[in-house]
Amino acid sequence: MEFIGRDSITSLSNPGVVSRQLLNPDNSSSARVTVTEVHLEPGAFQPRHIHEHSEQIWYALQGSSRLLLDGGTEREFQAGDVVRFEDGDVHGLQNGGEGEFVYLSVTAPPIHFGYAYQDKKQ
Repeated sequence: MEFIGRDSITSLSNPGVVSRQLLNPDNSSSARVTVTEVHLEPGAFQPRHIHEHSEQIWYALQGSSRLLLDGGTEREFQAGDVVRFEDGDVHGLQNGGEGEFVYLSVTAPPIHFGYAYQDKKQ
């Protein structure tokens, strides 16, 4: 068993985006998965990107947003929806709603997401 205490959870942030690193290579010995809780303020976005060697599953917990997909396409993504991106799938997110958007992300194999964020806070 491995217990991750709240003091071991780091928050990474960019303007309007906070990513709580619930289980990642810094606080877990898991070689299989990274779990993050991501909060986007209204108007905030995560630009289109890919993960060449990891798949990702997003579960929308609160609010509504737009998935930013390959070829400039978009799709609504709201609380209760689940989306899975295969290795190499283009994906991003735009919170065009009036309230905060929150989703849970599971990434396998794990990725250390520090490279994608400007600020790191305990």
